[in-house]
Amino acid sequence: MKHRITKWLSILALAFALSVTTTPEVQAQCPMCRMSAESNLQNGGVDGRGLNNGILYMLATPYLLVGLIGFIWWRNRRKEEDGE
Repeated sequence: MKHRITKWLSILALAFALSVTTTPEVQAQCPMCRMSAESNLQNGGVDGRGLNNGILYMLATPYLLVGLIGFIWWRNRRKEEDGE
């Protein structure tokens, strides 16, 4: 059972790593934010470069929290089953 769970977690981790590292640049901005960032870059600023990454990090945070809670729940449940 433990080997099977480890196998699936490894596959999921590999799929997540590949999806994060091989994605093309994503434009995750509203039109107004995009125009503001582009004008900032054209005027020599650097604020617009990290805007997309910041939006994507904020998007990933809820998924990571739910995953962490699920993992803690699974680990505690497994300990209870081993104790019985």
